[in-house]
Amino acid sequence: MSQLALPAGLLFDLDGTLVDTAPDLAAATNRLRQHHGLAPLPYETLRAQVSNGGSALVTLALGLALDHPDHAAARDYLLARYGEAVAEHSRVFEGLTPLLKAWQQAGRPWGIVTNKPRRYAAPLVEALALNPGVLVCADDLPVRKPDPEPLWFAARELGVAPAACWYVGDHRRDMEAAHHAGMTAVAVRYGYIPEDEPTADWPADRWFESGSALAAALVDI
Repeated sequence: MSQLALPAGLLFDLDGTLVDTAPDLAAATNRLRQHHGLAPLPYETLRAQVSNGGSALVTLALGLALDHPDHAAARDYLLARYGEAVAEHSRVFEGLTPLLKAWQQAGRPWGIVTNKPRRYAAPLVEALALNPGVLVCADDLPVRKPDPEPLWFAARELGVAPAACWYVGDHRRDMEAAHHAGMTAVAVRYGYIPEDEPTADWPADRWFESGSALAAALVDI
């Protein structure tokens, strides 16, 4: 990719796109199962549900639907355990640290737009020594992805037109948000996409198989 084709701004989803948070979320989920006297679930089973949030993990772990009277308490327990160790095993995906370093050295703006609440996202970002120009979390605005407003807000904060931004994500809602925001929608297959997830109709403009491939398209490293 030529230098002229580079986006003016780069925005990432957090879980499953920029950072592999599945190990810590899986550990918290299995602590919930242990609390209920159940054996741990396989890591890969849990990994596939991470992007769907705490409620989905509760349903997977305990079989409690969202409207079950015990669901909220179980979710609170899971999130409390997760909050105790948000960055114990979470790491930036391979290939992306050199990309972020190169972009920062070049003065290129980048940021994070996530549906993760700030009380978990901010400590995670800090623990991993990330330095985004903007961090937009689930509770910062009245709406969240797939609504495009969080992406527009991030672009305004970075001083970049939406049409000049890439938004990178690993979920259908990420691509829908980017598409409706008028950004280039970039999907990554290394994230938390279940094997049976139909992706052919995702409104993605580009696909990348690895963090290293994404980095190679964005900067010469």
